[in-house]
Amino acid sequence: MRRRGVAPADMTWPSVTILKPLHGEEPHLERNLETFLRQDYPAPVEIVFGVGNAADPAIATVDRLRLANPERAIRLVVDARRWGENGKVSNLVNMAEHARHEVIVLADSDMSVGPDYLRRVAAALAAPGVGAVTCLYRGLALPNLWSRLATQWIDHHFLPNVLVGMALGLAKPCFGSTIALRAETLERIGGFRAFADRLADDYAIGEAVRKLGLDVAVPGGLVLGHLCAATTPRQVLRQEVRWARTIRSVDPSGFFGSVVTNPVPLATIGALLADFSTSATAILGAAVASRLLLQLLIAGFVKARPVGLILGPLRDYAAFLVFILSFWPGSIDWRGHRFALQSDGTLASSDIAGS
Repeated sequence: MRRRGVAPADMTWPSVTILKPLHGEEPHLERNLETFLRQDYPAPVEIVFGVGNAADPAIATVDRLRLANPERAIRLVVDARRWGENGKVSNLVNMAEHARHEVIVLADSDMSVGPDYLRRVAAALAAPGVGAVTCLYRGLALPNLWSRLATQWIDHHFLPNVLVGMALGLAKPCFGSTIALRAETLERIGGFRAFADRLADDYAIGEAVRKLGLDVAVPGGLVLGHLCAATTPRQVLRQEVRWARTIRSVDPSGFFGSVVTNPVPLATIGALLADFSTSATAILGAAVASRLLLQLLIAGFVKARPVGLILGPLRDYAAFLVFILSFWPGSIDWRGHRFALQSDGTLASSDIAGS
């Protein structure tokens, strides 16, 4: 995997279709979607929104965006057809039928981007040997404690693990934050329909591209924003357990080894077993200090002001709990649906709680 994102001077910019699968109203949905309409890009761009239900409240958001941006090529696909257990991928299958341009860019609805996003993604995709592009992301919090805690899991656990894995050549990421690929590459991997039963559909798409002998590039210095919309501890726990089980399903050994990235809980256990001896207490203090330093380093990496430092070590205990719960038998809750995760990473309906 190579990190690219600088366009050559003589680059011919491809036309782009952005696919945005939607499901319900979300906090700041309109604001997040609008960032994809505000792109400084020198070739044709269309954005296709998709919902699986004609009563979906996200349709009203799309209607407002159309009225506010009459100069933009905006389309809405309302199609209830299901192609598998993964509702998002079924939505993408239906939307992809309406894509007209050379490059397909799909991005989750809770992402926000800067105006140079498409330029940098397209430049990375144009590099020799690249078949797809994905992007790193950081958390953006709502003004409540639980959203801030969810943000810290992304920024201080998920993101550092990915960065270290990439630096060591161990991580092969492909995230729903962005997957950009040529239309012909999408066709070669079987289209979105090939991933309609996968929980980690983003990872599976990346693996399929790599099997063609192509790279999945990560543009250096491009970090998107992911809005953490949790408002209750239950929402935080459910989401993070689902994410942890997803990571475990695609990289079991790597996930198990990631236990060492929980130094504060592990040092606390050691201190308890050692009856808080001088050396054990010193190790615990060093673990807390290392986590605080990591928070400062990540804030510098994502160019953000460090906030909630005092919550960092405390957040580590919650992250360790999520790690343990990810091994506990049980179903996965995802947008009102309950699924069982099969050993091959596919989903099976367990108990549907919503439409």
